[in-house]
Amino acid sequence: MSTTERTVVTPALLRGWPLPGDADSKDARGAVLVVGGARQTPGAAMLAGLACLRVGAGRLTLAVGGSVAVAVGVAVPESAAIGMPETAHGRIGASGVDALDDELGRATVVLVGPGLDGADETAELLGELLPRLGEDTAVVLDAFALGVLIDVDPDVVAAFDGRLVLTPNAGEGARLLGLDPDSPELDDLADVAARIAARYGAVVSCRGALASPDGRAWESSTGSGGLATSGSGDVLAGAVAGVLARGADPAQAACWGTHLHGAAGDRLAARVGQRSFLARELLEELPAVLTELEA
Repeated sequence: MSTTERTVVTPALLRGWPLPGDADSKDARGAVLVVGGARQTPGAAMLAGLACLRVGAGRLTLAVGGSVAVAVGVAVPESAAIGMPETAHGRIGASGVDALDDELGRATVVLVGPGLDGADETAELLGELLPRLGEDTAVVLDAFALGVLIDVDPDVVAAFDGRLVLTPNAGEGARLLGLDPDSPELDDLADVAARIAARYGAVVSCRGALASPDGRAWESSTGSGGLATSGSGDVLAGAVAGVLARGADPAQAACWGTHLHGAAGDRLAARVGQRSFLARELLEELPAVLTELEA
């Protein structure tokens, strides 16, 4: 069992840990590049990207499968859309990563994972993408990008110490630690988050348990079982990435993003029903929660 002292993330705590103030241009509010959205799951990248904008990021680019890029660009007119080469099965791999160099040079934050599929392709993508990032670019990894991180060169991952955030669920946490998915060790999510943070030098948000590699730990006061719905994790990853783009440090971004995601779910659970709301509806609640915290 974890013995680390955890701080509860409350509205009062966040108001005493304010986000960077408003900027006067979209570039000053931070640019996010989301890499995901394979042929069968473009909606995941869209949810994540829209969450970035809803929490205040200024510029958004979605790098998705070439077969869906035009549709994504039309559906999310606030974003640029870049079509990535696909395999015969519609998966995105390392091929064509060089086409992202201009966006990688501009991005404040790169979020990789929402809507990717295929473990081998995703591992190749990460291995090619991460070394191309700038020295100041922050990184958020989610979904399939978490599942393959254990296979990425540790030296590549170590280069992102201090600017990496991971948002695993319990199953992805097991994979990151090399545990059996049914291991009783996964029952203590605070310990899981702390172990992942220490192993990868990353800030971790795992189902409301948060940990930093420097030993700090937090526990979210928001969120319930209603968040266990398709697309919810994409919104969480996007909320964290969007706050990070605004200039927050990784620990602050994880705490704020996790609270916003959970509070949005709490509002919907009360109004729509605990197991009846959709992940897309979380997007509509994020601005109101954020406004209340920043007022």
